[in-house]
Amino acid sequence: MAKYTAEEIDVLEGIEAVRKRPGMYIGDTGKRGFHHLLFEVLDNSVDEALAGYCNFIQIFLRKDGRATVLDNGRGIPVDIHPKTGKTALETVLTYLHAGGKFSKKAYRVSGGLHGVGVSVVNALSEELEVKVYRDGKVYMQRYRRGKPLGDVEVVGFTAQTGTEITFKPDPEIFEKGLSFDYNLIRERVREITFLVPGLKISVKDERVNKEEIFYEEDGLIGFVKSLQGDKEELYPPIYLYGEKDGVEVEVAFTHVDDFEERVYAFANLIKNVEGGTHLVGFKSALTRVVNDVAKTHELLKAKDPRLSWEDLREGIVAIISVKLPEPQFEGQTKTKLGNTNVRFIVEDILRDKLTLAFEGNIRVLSEIVSRGLRSHQAREAARKARELVRRKSLLFSDSLPGKLADCQTKNPEKAELFIVEGESAGGSAKQGRDRAFQAILPLKGKILNVEKATFSRILNNEEIRALVSALGTGIGDSFDIEKLRYHKIILMTDADIDGAHIRALLLTFFFRYAKPIIERGHLYIAQPPLYYVKMGKKEMFLYREEELQRILKESNGGNLLVQRYKGLGEMNPETLWKTTMDPAGRSLYKVTIEDAKEAERLLEVLMGDRVEPRRRFIQEHAKEVRNLDI
Repeated sequence: MAKYTAEEIDVLEGIEAVRKRPGMYIGDTGKRGFHHLLFEVLDNSVDEALAGYCNFIQIFLRKDGRATVLDNGRGIPVDIHPKTGKTALETVLTYLHAGGKFSKKAYRVSGGLHGVGVSVVNALSEELEVKVYRDGKVYMQRYRRGKPLGDVEVVGFTAQTGTEITFKPDPEIFEKGLSFDYNLIRERVREITFLVPGLKISVKDERVNKEEIFYEEDGLIGFVKSLQGDKEELYPPIYLYGEKDGVEVEVAFTHVDDFEERVYAFANLIKNVEGGTHLVGFKSALTRVVNDVAKTHELLKAKDPRLSWEDLREGIVAIISVKLPEPQFEGQTKTKLGNTNVRFIVEDILRDKLTLAFEGNIRVLSEIVSRGLRSHQAREAARKARELVRRKSLLFSDSLPGKLADCQTKNPEKAELFIVEGESAGGSAKQGRDRAFQAILPLKGKILNVEKATFSRILNNEEIRALVSALGTGIGDSFDIEKLRYHKIILMTDADIDGAHIRALLLTFFFRYAKPIIERGHLYIAQPPLYYVKMGKKEMFLYREEELQRILKESNGGNLLVQRYKGLGEMNPETLWKTTMDPAGRSLYKVTIEDAKEAERLLEVLMGDRVEPRRRFIQEHAKEVRNLDI
């Protein structure tokens, strides 16, 4: 037996611990964690704006993979810290729990309360350079993987103030091929400018020579209007503000002509994707006040049910923003607010404000109540439909659909399910697969658009019944993620317009009725090749149009054979296995909730009842079409 003594205990200090276990500090080493570095630096600049010392922030995405954040705040102090004996600048960049956020002397409220943000960015960057504009001088220091390459030095003189941080995420830490996603950064910046009216933020992508400036004056009202998009609002957004025990509460909401709930919670400008106590307080206050005022004005009769949040959530668009001195986030990535007292503060403030708002506008309350009652009736009808389905054993039996070619393994962690379109593609996939761990479910044509169908109609759709039976999870109230039979579910559709449409329909189904499958990272999209190219004796498969154009340009009209794959059924089983199904060589795209939401939005634009959004979409994207099957 190996000895287990004190010598076997590792002691990791400072940046060593961060580099050893980066997921503890930034969530993961994929796309989310990669961008978390930029957002940590950005949050520090935004904290300066919240404190009233900054009104302009610039973000630069460099061609060499670096990112720069420059603000016109006070600048990080550069005098010697009494405890570390180093400059305050080096202290905050190298000590995990060092910063101006622990006491309230420098910042009354802030998002970066842990004091580990910028030091974690430094630790996980291949290189980082910081410049401080302060006291008429420009101070500079460089780091490599968290360690200073020299002392803080004066490199110039200036009349401006602020901090400029340039860093490059370390390829030793993060997954291969990651780069800064302009659209993701753009979304976060827009959120911030809505939450801090009057703050200007520019984002310049030097990789494509693109720049946008974001500036909002309408605050949360503007935020709500931007989220509702083309959806028709049922009443003008309601804005509420209050302060109690040092906690500021801001809320804006409306209902739109849609089924989806769009509710976003922020604490000190940090987006809490898992909600928290402030969100609980909002839901509780809204539900209680709607019921109480509605009964007072006889909008709810004695025979009517008491409305729940589930009845009110349909079509709601809401922003809840709180600012507080001592936020307690669950985890460094701040996905959930945990302050218990905040729930009751939000409830107290909103109960009074909402009562006044509804008493002053009974028409709005009547609209909310009518919609809530319809939603309640629809949910009851869906519940009865599910009970009927159970009795008929249509979906919830243990039998598998006849069209499913199942795999041999019964271990879900090793099993894969390929969902393919049509019998032709299904035949190639069944012949080309490794039947030990790969199952094939061919679907006949386009599945039902679940966004526009009643639940009872969904349950009676043959293709959806086959899909749900194959998954093994059930659906609706009976959904159980633990019964999932395959931990890799792969959508494998043709690389054409019809394939994209089928993929969008499937993504919408998973988003609406099997969301935990996406949230747990079980849903993927296969990446089949678009072209087969033969140059002399050299053969290759191309997955993007740009690759073909590059090869055509380089070949100069030489001996070149190009075959475009319009469908998976055109590939022989060996080619399909080699290019798309073989784990050793294939490329899979992991689906996120954002991907599914975007697919649902596109379906609404392209297949919805409103003509104007569809016309605008076609006008904006017509020039992007490369291959149109007519």
